[in-house]
Amino acid sequence: MEHVVLFFKTIVLRPYVFIFLAAFLFSAIKLIGWPRTWRFWLISWATAFICEFSSTRTGIPFGWYFYNGSTIGQELYFFDVPFMDSISFSFLLFAAYCVALGLLLPFNATLRNDGSTHKPLRFEVAARTSWSVYGLTVFLFAFIDMVIDPVALRGDRWFLGKIYYYPDPGWHFGVPFANYVGWAVVGLISLALYFPLDRRLIPITPPPVITQRLLLGIGLYYGVLVFNLGMTFWIGETFMGISGLLMHLPVLIILTTRLSTLR
Repeated sequence: MEHVVLFFKTIVLRPYVFIFLAAFLFSAIKLIGWPRTWRFWLISWATAFICEFSSTRTGIPFGWYFYNGSTIGQELYFFDVPFMDSISFSFLLFAAYCVALGLLLPFNATLRNDGSTHKPLRFEVAARTSWSVYGLTVFLFAFIDMVIDPVALRGDRWFLGKIYYYPDPGWHFGVPFANYVGWAVVGLISLALYFPLDRRLIPITPPPVITQRLLLGIGLYYGVLVFNLGMTFWIGETFMGISGLLMHLPVLIILTTRLSTLR
């Protein structure tokens, strides 16, 4: 009963996390269906939790960092890892996956009766589980954390709270490079487990316009990005915010340009 109470306290304390989680579940079910969605969530959450549990005790794979327990009694923890933190990896990995699909999925160009060109994305399993999608998803997954972690580290200046710290602050606004390597490791392991399952499950019958459903996951990626950039500027970290904005702007331009041609 205590864990149930703490779970509801977590929702009250971290409503933005559960809004993003709900957006993930909705967009994932629309795109890949429930059988794949729950497997994706479970694999990515378990991988992230194990890696966080390991890193707070051995420094592998994120490097050394520690949760200070300042919100114990206010939100749910598993051992010393806040529940909301490990579940965040799931929706961020899926969002990064959708952006990678938007950038890399092939399309077929067909001519409509009115003379316009129709370019539907091909969503077959070979395309969505390719090595290029695998690598780009992992990159985009770690890439968005280069905006998230610096502002999260300053959580005492906004409503996140000061919940963790690095004993040896790093070069990127106090975040060690090992942290981003750890994010890449979580992505690599999670997709290495999920992609073979995707290939073995009942094939997906894609909707006529897959792009519209893909945009839900892409919107989640940029929704999280805007939220964290907003917090960065709100606490007065202007240089850090501009840095994060300029890092992600080229990807957004390339993605928007490509998707605008798919009609």
